[in-house]
Amino acid sequence: MSIRNLFSWLLIVAASLALGARAFAQGEWAVQKTFHIGGDGGFDYITVDTKSRRLYVPRSTHTMVIDADSGQTVADITGQKHNHGVAVVPELARGFISDGAGSIVMFDLKTNAVLGTVAAKDDADGIIYDKSTGLVLVSCGDAGVLVTLKADADPKTAVIDAPIELGGKPEYLAADGAGKVYVNLEDKNQVAVVDLKARKVLAHWPVAPGGSPVGLAIDTEKHRLFIGCRKPQKMLVMSTGDGKVVGDLPIAAGVDATRWDGHQAFASTREGSLSVVEDKSGKWETVQTVTTGIGTKTMDIDNAAHKIYLPTADFEEAKPGMRPAPKPGTFMIVVMGRR
Repeated sequence: MSIRNLFSWLLIVAASLALGARAFAQGEWAVQKTFHIGGDGGFDYITVDTKSRRLYVPRSTHTMVIDADSGQTVADITGQKHNHGVAVVPELARGFISDGAGSIVMFDLKTNAVLGTVAAKDDADGIIYDKSTGLVLVSCGDAGVLVTLKADADPKTAVIDAPIELGGKPEYLAADGAGKVYVNLEDKNQVAVVDLKARKVLAHWPVAPGGSPVGLAIDTEKHRLFIGCRKPQKMLVMSTGDGKVVGDLPIAAGVDATRWDGHQAFASTREGSLSVVEDKSGKWETVQTVTTGIGTKTMDIDNAAHKIYLPTADFEEAKPGMRPAPKPGTFMIVVMGRR
């Protein structure tokens, strides 16, 4: 074989491998298994630590640590009053739990021991870590503020920074890694744009044609937000440059979380379906809707392992005008992956 023919053959092989990898990466999503966990309490935002292969699940008054591969309970962090979410900072071996009673609980990722509790503001809810600033960011719904805490602060003496007034009741949030954080204001039908260095709101962007925004995720590479709205039920795609809505897709009822994996965006809903959307030649389209089970309103995604984790439970029959209550001891985590 000549050098030219050999080179051409190598190019063909490389192209075939690349196309095969792309096809695998874009395979359909499906429920693969369910971890039956049990235990007491409700559930809210789930967080996956891709480095340690651990899932952190707030259960109202305690936070369960679950092995992401086996579903076995590794630890149980007690002492909260009304927890909502967890942010992990692997480089510091620390985790942070938002407690709606008005505090942030710091714990050790290796031992799961509580390191300290820091006073926050009322209804501490959505929580994330922004590596670019070294700050843990917490949206406090009833207080209407964004709270920040230095992730490396001494647990014994740590205090929050001066809260940032948002002009509405915040739900979830997403940071761009360049000094800005975007916060859903559910009661105002807006996204607040916050400059973390200046510590002020730069803009309020309306989420019309959506409303009651709760779930939020970000594509930092192409500068897009993925907003889960409840009233009306929509997944919006919004530019982080100017707040323009560039995508508008229907979803099921009771969204609470959205996520982005670098290619597709996801919205999980209480009604029991997961919407998968992607950009098709400049137009956002729903490419798949997966039945995940009633109550699967929150989720987190492990992009490296191509897994999505959704907490839920079995539910009692709903009473008029009320949401159905979870049956005691039936808590579970639905695990999705690509076929």
